[in-house]
Amino acid sequence: SSDAQQQDTYFIVAHLHYVLFGGSIVAIIGGIYYWFPKFTGRMYNEAIGKLNFWVMFIGMNMTFFPMHFLGLDGMPRRIYTYDSNMGWDLWNGVASVGALFLGVSFMIFIYNIVTSWRNGEAAGNDPWDARTLEWSIPSPPPEYNFVEIPTVYDRDAWWAEKRGHVHHGVPVGGGSGEEEHSIHMPQPSYWPVIVSIGLIIGGYGLIYNVAHFGIAAAGVLIGMIGVYAWSFEPVNDPAENE
Repeated sequence: SSDAQQQDTYFIVAHLHYVLFGGSIVAIIGGIYYWFPKFTGRMYNEAIGKLNFWVMFIGMNMTFFPMHFLGLDGMPRRIYTYDSNMGWDLWNGVASVGALFLGVSFMIFIYNIVTSWRNGEAAGNDPWDARTLEWSIPSPPPEYNFVEIPTVYDRDAWWAEKRGHVHHGVPVGGGSGEEEHSIHMPQPSYWPVIVSIGLIIGGYGLIYNVAHFGIAAAGVLIGMIGVYAWSFEPVNDPAENE
């Protein structure tokens, strides 16, 4: 009975966007804040970050939660206007104010990222006292990431190296007796650019079906030439990259 009542009402809009925004967009923003020190080498303004969270949290709930009530009150899913005597004015007004909060929260986010990227304090390698190995290398990471391929002895390898193994209390470090492996670095080449150009041209031809697939065929040909030439490029000795 509940499904029949809510079918094609604003309740559908409400629960979709409530889950989508709260479960995805907020998580993406949080992920950017988490990784920001690693890929920039700078720390963001924590006070502005907290303000950003609360404004976004309030805006999300003010925008999408009232839509559930609108759906239960019979507001259709697809509607662009309605009479004022339908009883939907209050919750639509609350949702509109919430949308303004969301807009302000994204402006705060952009401001914090831009100013912190330019003027933020140095973050160091491991500002979060993290447990995984990417936080053991400099921030931002060098293009080769690790100088040597790390040997992992523990699920939380970086914690184990910093604090000792949880069972034995012995720091994990030093030589393992295993042969060291050099980091493989890609060779400088312009052929991948040629391949990507061919893919773009071929995709355009396939999507828009122009010139009887002639453009698509030309793109595929360019891509194949790029892959063929790329495969015959000489590979340098890894020692030469050091």
